Amino acid sequence: MSETIERLDIGALARAATLPREAPGWTADPLPAELAVALPSVAILIPCFNEEAAIGQVVADFQAALPHATIYVYDNNSTDRTMLAARAAGAVVRQERLQGKGHVVRRMFADVDADAFILVDGDGTYDAAAAPDMLRLLREKQLDMVSAARRSVAPEAYRPGHRLGNAALTGMVRLVFGNGITDMLSGYRVFSRRFVKSFPALATQFETETEFTIHALALNMPMREVTTSYRNRPPGSASKLRTIADGLRILRAILTLIEQERPLQSFGAVSLLLIAAGFGLGLPVVTTYLDTGLVPRLPTAVLSTGLVLLGFLSLGCGLVLDSVSRGRKEMKRLAYLAIPPPRGEP
Repeated sequence: MSETIERLDIGALARAATLPREAPGWTADPLPAELAVALPSVAILIPCFNEEAAIGQVVADFQAALPHATIYVYDNNSTDRTMLAARAAGAVVRQERLQGKGHVVRRMFADVDADAFILVDGDGTYDAAAAPDMLRLLREKQLDMVSAARRSVAPEAYRPGHRLGNAALTGMVRLVFGNGITDMLSGYRVFSRRFVKSFPALATQFETETEFTIHALALNMPMREVTTSYRNRPPGSASKLRTIADGLRILRAILTLIEQERPLQSFGAVSLLLIAAGFGLGLPVVTTYLDTGLVPRLPTAVLSTGLVLLGFLSLGCGLVLDSVSRGRKEMKRLAYLAIPPPRGEP
């Protein structure tokens, strides 16, 4: 591979790096096969909803950072001039009618094909200059996901409520799935093709970032996290994230994914609580019966018996669902392995 790269025309490589796909003058086969291997395709995916004030600069920044990448802006029913601003800046503009970031991500992952994918919000808060290093880390270490942990350069850019909620939700995921990430809700990530094309994308709203993280952790995918700056939105741009409502939605998504990916632990914990409560209520009844031969508190005895039975039933459900979860995990792993590695990689 290295010998092939050395024989390439460096001038042709440089010219190709400045010509994004679907740009004017681009043809279906502009490069020789060796050059196509040396220059893997990169897709920058930007979901947008009413980001007229920021999207033009976001596209320009990523064009400067990665001139060979193709930038896709997916508009999600914007009521302003987001689409016009993105198209004027040189992006490939498409639409997704189902409202919600999760719907947009699912559509982007299905429609776009590339060797590597960069997903970033269109609000101008993330640093485009970090993208080349994140992409290089993905390829050199043969990772499936590189996530940007936000470091706020302005106190008002990362609101305390969002910071606290992110820390609590990330801590919950780290407790169950491992210490793979510190900023679970970051909207700036780089993915391998294997990740994107094996990702089920079931979320509808902002809980899609939670799905990214748990999908990677549950399948033990190679991943890294890098620290990047996080700045204020430009004037005229407003956040669409609702701290309480979206926080509860993300919490529900986490609990659902924990139940799906770790059913034995989930149902086992419930089983332990039910059995402990049953024994706690029933022990005095048993003690009284052994001393007197009478059962004076029959309702308590029935309740404790029911709790213990429910506890063992919960444990049985956990064991059955754990086998089902293992089968689902094997199928997802096989789907992941069915996708070839990036071009030029061993």
